[in-house]
Amino acid sequence: MSLTTTPIEQIPTVVAGARAAVAQGRTTPLAWRVDTLRRLRALLVAHEDALLDALAADFAKPRPEAWLSELGFTLSDIDHTLAHVALWAAPEKVATPLTFKPGRSEIHHEPLGVVCVIAPWNYPVQLLLVPMVAAIAAGNAVVAKPSELAPATSDALAALITALGDPAVALVQGGVAETTALLTERFDHILYTGNGRVARVVMRAAADHLTPVTLELGGKSPAIVTASANIDVAARRIAWGKFLNCGQTCIAPDYVLVERSVHDQLVTAIGNQITEFYGPDPQASADYARIVNDVHFQRLEKLLHAGTVAVGGQTDPDSRYIAPTVVTGVTRADPVMQEEIFGPILPVIAVDSVDEALGVVNADDKPLALYVFTEDDAEAERVLAGATSGGACVNGTLMHISNPNLPFGGVGESGMGAYHGKFGFDTFTHHRSVMTRTTKLDPPMTYPPYTAKKERMIRRGLTLPDPRDLWARVRSARHRR
Repeated sequence: MSLTTTPIEQIPTVVAGARAAVAQGRTTPLAWRVDTLRRLRALLVAHEDALLDALAADFAKPRPEAWLSELGFTLSDIDHTLAHVALWAAPEKVATPLTFKPGRSEIHHEPLGVVCVIAPWNYPVQLLLVPMVAAIAAGNAVVAKPSELAPATSDALAALITALGDPAVALVQGGVAETTALLTERFDHILYTGNGRVARVVMRAAADHLTPVTLELGGKSPAIVTASANIDVAARRIAWGKFLNCGQTCIAPDYVLVERSVHDQLVTAIGNQITEFYGPDPQASADYARIVNDVHFQRLEKLLHAGTVAVGGQTDPDSRYIAPTVVTGVTRADPVMQEEIFGPILPVIAVDSVDEALGVVNADDKPLALYVFTEDDAEAERVLAGATSGGACVNGTLMHISNPNLPFGGVGESGMGAYHGKFGFDTFTHHRSVMTRTTKLDPPMTYPPYTAKKERMIRRGLTLPDPRDLWARVRSARHRR
């Protein structure tokens, strides 16, 4: 399908329309935020069939999988946001040191202005709309850019945003040229989801305007399976997390490090789960997606030539099909271990200990996700303490991003900043410090001329713990116990 593009000369007008809405104060009131989110939700439901058809056209996403990971995820996020946005937006009272009383201190949550959201192709609905929901909830205008690699979904999203009929929520379509033109505009925050190479381009463009950025990237997210793990459950959850969306998931298990004593058992169990999920011929399964385009297919096909194919390995270039595949006997020098796979190829590597597994993980950049399968709580804590990642899940894969009370974000090469739920609201919010003092009393303690007595009072007032701070320490101590 051909790509629809926004004329480059129109992009400044689109951004100017969003900025005018901010300048007029239209996006700040809570009523606008709630109404816009409700209308966006209604449109998402109304456009469900068109969006699911588009996802199927772009890379054969099965409808139940697409609804769960794209539309259902987004609807749930909107509902969570609508339930909490009034509380998030309200001024937050904080303690005032004794020296500066009488007075009160608050944190006011102000919109940043105009937010740009640049989404990837692998989950083109969720990864465009969920950041937009957070930005709207915070009172910002939004200019969104869907991926050109999912052209049918880009058109479906454009129809949805057009139906919203609000210049404060706009969309620009196109490829590299249109994205480049968009990035020359001034924004108040940019959220980009994709790869590190383009993220550096985004950061350089943002630097021209001192625009803050949130970068959701990727990397090689490992799964560590210890000898104590429930192997059948581990295999089922690893296979689901890896082969969902044909492996094209930024937090999919990229490779598995398994203790040698259970290596063969795990490989067999993953193979059994693949058959259970997709039948004896996954190519005939209606529940298995396809690679997004020929370029990605050819890149992935080359990665199949390392190690030994233990499960799968079949390919079909005409339909961009690559079977759910498990490879064994690979080394860290093999190409499949040198880059993020982002496809349905799962290297399973035997290690002699958890410490060896941690050494492999820590030799690479910090991943976006880390998974550990074990029935030993102390072992799980050892893995979590021994390696850093953007997020983590014990005895599971992917599910940590589904809880809106947890932040989703990377660290180091896997990204910076976070969103989801209140963390998204905070990302697109300026936390403004406001102190209000009464004029009925004006203690002279902080005014010159200074005396020994004033100095003693100042020192005591600044160092005396606030009662709320003391209570927080008590709760922290209880939690540690």
